[in-house]
Amino acid sequence: MSSRRRSSSSSSASSFTEEEINALVNKLQALLPASTSRSYTNKVAASEIVEETCNYIKRLHREVDGLCERLSQILSSNDTTNLDLETLIRNLLQQ
Repeated sequence: MSSRRRSSSSSSASSFTEEEINALVNKLQALLPASTSRSYTNKVAASEIVEETCNYIKRLHREVDGLCERLSQILSSNDTTNLDLETLIRNLLQQ
C-alpha cells in the first residue's frame, strides 16, 4: 500500500503542463549559442532543441578534454617553472 502512495505522489510531483514544458524548452533554446541554435521562425519540436542541446554539451565536453590534455602537455614540459598563470593560459589556448 505504501508503494501505491509513493507512486501517486511522485507522479504528481514530476508532472508538468504542456505550457511549462514549452517554457522550459524555450529557456533551453535561449542558452544555446547563436551558431548552434538555428533561427527558428516556426514551431520546432522540443525533441530537436533537446537533441541540439545534447550535441552542444558533447562538443563542450570534447573541448574540455582537449584543453585538459594540452594543459597536461604544457605542465609536463621541462620549462614550466618560470611560467606565470597568464602565459600558461595563453600557451594553452594557442595550441
